[in-house]
Amino acid sequence: MYQLEQGTWLDTTRVGGGAPVRIMGVINLSPESFYSESVRTGRDALAARAEAMAREGADLLDVGAMSTAPYNDTAIPLAEEIRRLEAAIPIIRAASGLPVAVDSPRAPAAAAALAAGATTLNAISGLHQDADMARVAADAKGVILMAGERPGAPGDPVAQVLHSWQSSLAIARRAGVDPRLIVLDPGIGFFRGGPLPWHEWDIQVLRQLRRLTDIGYPLFVGVSRKSFIGERLQRPDPADRLAGSLAAATLAVSQGAAVIRTHDVGATRDAVRLAEIILGRPDSPDSP
Repeated sequence: MYQLEQGTWLDTTRVGGGAPVRIMGVINLSPESFYSESVRTGRDALAARAEAMAREGADLLDVGAMSTAPYNDTAIPLAEEIRRLEAAIPIIRAASGLPVAVDSPRAPAAAAALAAGATTLNAISGLHQDADMARVAADAKGVILMAGERPGAPGDPVAQVLHSWQSSLAIARRAGVDPRLIVLDPGIGFFRGGPLPWHEWDIQVLRQLRRLTDIGYPLFVGVSRKSFIGERLQRPDPADRLAGSLAAATLAVSQGAAVIRTHDVGATRDAVRLAEIILGRPDSPDSP
């Protein structure tokens, strides 16, 4: 167990260690995304979205150029992913003034995004899928390591998440990634082959999220508009999942989440801030 009492850093943003829960807004560059409202592609649309998210209270932005929903075949050529990222990231940075994370499982795309102005790596592969991703992580100013299904992992959802994180952290250590720049993501929506139905798996992890804080790193949780909400509330259209997303986000905050990733910055920020007030935490963000 690693204890980071002062929190960690995603670029200039302190996460955990008594800081307010941080809000990460999602901007997708991929028309194949599961939630079409999150997609922006033209210069003006990207700038307007980034500016709006900053105005609504986002602390960071997460930019993805290829949908990675595990239930869809949405792969695109690497060159197209890189083109989208290189074109969009300077626009988003200039319009928002916020730190930008790149959401990609492919090292060349992630490296291109960092060169274009992103500063944090959202490693949704947990550094496992692409052998070069650890070297990219070592160059980033913040690293989010997502849990995923690993061969030989124990069956219990929490145990599987911890097993995956330990493997990812070992890779990060060998690559020289500063542990003070690491945040951990339990991978809600990405465990599909376990002994439980996938939607029950996600609920079990969220129900027991507090256990995952014992690993000592701040937790990053992405539940926004995800399919477990649609399955359990009978809301097949992601556009109808805002209420469920807010409920799951506030529950995650009560269980120790330090960062909430969302498509809906304003509503999520209000829900999270009120949850913090009720929980007796600071009701206004400190300085970065």
